[in-house]
Amino acid sequence: MAIEHLEPKLSRWLALEYEHSASIARGALVITNCDPAVQTLARRLGVPCYRESIVELEGRLYRSRDEVIILDPQAPEPLTPEEARAAAVIVVGGILGDHPPRGRTRRLLTSRMPGARARNIGRHQFSIDGAVYVALRVVEGARLSDIPVQVGLRLTVPTAYGLEVEVELPYAYPLVGGRPLVHPLLPELLARGLAYEEYLELAEHDEADTPAGEER
Repeated sequence: MAIEHLEPKLSRWLALEYEHSASIARGALVITNCDPAVQTLARRLGVPCYRESIVELEGRLYRSRDEVIILDPQAPEPLTPEEARAAAVIVVGGILGDHPPRGRTRRLLTSRMPGARARNIGRHQFSIDGAVYVALRVVEGARLSDIPVQVGLRLTVPTAYGLEVEVELPYAYPLVGGRPLVHPLLPELLARGLAYEEYLELAEHDEADTPAGEER
């Protein structure tokens, strides 16, 4: 498994998902396209980290691009156990989710790697750690239809002065033991108000980085 880091900075939410992905993968994960902040996090997690993009790692992580599968929500074909087991590497885009989705995996990763196979893991957008979990289950032989998924997650988050608010996340989450798979510290991150601030910052950067006239 590989996560291709594609955000302009390593936010706290993103770091939480990378950390959870490393725990889920249990030694079967690398991170590519790493900036210095991601390199520091990867060292702490004990995860191999490459400064180069997955696009540039032919001959190191894979022999040819047809051995690479990119998990792209816009891909027309689903991931199957047969393809997953035969792949040299399955790539998850290190991107914070957008609602509605804007096709950033296609724009930032799939379109840059012709010859690789793009596959989906369902009609909905997954978190990074959720996508890693689903892909690994498929590698183990599970069909996508065998993996229970919950679309939408409502968390009760404590705030200042003892108040509580409900936060709804509109993404897909695999169910493990009947519970949505999320990092245990995600509610705390939401309670501190950090996630929304980081989302706005990254959205502003992406807006500035989108060429005029390009469909998002």
